[in-house]
Amino acid sequence: MRKPAWLRSHLAREALQTEVAFRKVKTALRTGALHTVCEEARCPNLHSCWNAGTATFMILGDRCTRSCRFCAVTPGRPLAPDPEEPERVAEAARAMGLRYVVVTSVARDDLPDGGAGQFAATIRALRSKIPGVGVEVLTPDFGGDPAALRMVLEARPDVFNHNVETVRRLTPSVRAKATYERSLWVLREAKRLRPEIPTKSSLMVGLGESWEELIETMDDLRASGVDILTIGQYLRPSRRQLPVARYYAPEEFERLREEGLRRGFAHVEAGPLVRSSYHAREQATAAGAVRFLESGTERLEV
Repeated sequence: MRKPAWLRSHLAREALQTEVAFRKVKTALRTGALHTVCEEARCPNLHSCWNAGTATFMILGDRCTRSCRFCAVTPGRPLAPDPEEPERVAEAARAMGLRYVVVTSVARDDLPDGGAGQFAATIRALRSKIPGVGVEVLTPDFGGDPAALRMVLEARPDVFNHNVETVRRLTPSVRAKATYERSLWVLREAKRLRPEIPTKSSLMVGLGESWEELIETMDDLRASGVDILTIGQYLRPSRRQLPVARYYAPEEFERLREEGLRRGFAHVEAGPLVRSSYHAREQATAAGAVRFLESGTERLEV
C-alpha cells in the first residue's frame, strides 16, 4: 500500500537533516559500542530525535530471540550479556548531556531472568553517573516471570513501559511468543508492585484492527492501571515484515487521543509518527510523572 503524500514528504524532510547534534549522538553511541532501537527498528523519527540530542538505548545486544512480524530487529542467537554495558550506556548518556534516558532491549528468552538484571544495573549506573537523571524502561514481558519484573521495579525507574503493540485478535499473528493477556499482566503487576511508578504502553494501528478493537484495548489497558498511552501508525520496515493494511488520517489519531483521555489516561500521544519512546520525557512530564526544574539539575517526583 502506497504511503499518503503528506507522510512521504515528512519522511523525506527527516532524512535530509544532518545537524551537529546528530553527529554528536552518533559519535557517543559508536564510542561506547552501543545499540539503539532508533537504528535497529528503523524508526522514522531517528533524524529528528538525534538532532535533538536524544536516543533510546537498546541493551543486551542487537539479536532478538523472537521474530515479531512487525519488527525490523534481527532475530537470532544473542551473545552473553556484557557486564560493562550498563556503565557504557551511562557514560554515553552523560556525554550526550541527557537528563531523561529511555532504555529498552531485545527479547532475551535465553536468559534465566530475561535480561531483568541488566535493566536494573543500567538504571543504577545512570543514576550514579548522572545525578537527577530521569530513567524510563521499555521492557519485554520476561516470559511472565514475577521475580524478573520485581528486579526491574526495585531499581525504581521513573516510568515503566511495556508495549501491548496491537489488539487481542491480532496478537498471535503479529507478536512472536507473546500473548495479549501476559502483556496486560505485566502492566497490571507492575502497578500493583510499585503503584507510585507511572506505567505506559503503546499501540500500533494499520495492521487490520477495527475501531471497536482499539477502544476495547484502551479499556483493557486502563483496567490494568496504565497511565500513559502512545498510538502510532504501523510502517512496514521492509518486505520481510507484515504489509500495512491501511493508513490512518491525522484526524483519526486526534479522535483516538480524545477517546483515550475520556477513559482516564493521564496522557495520550497519538499521531502517524508517534512511537513509544518519541518525546518520552515530554510525555512523562505531561502526565505528571516527572517534573524538571528549569536548571535541569534536579529531578522531582510528583
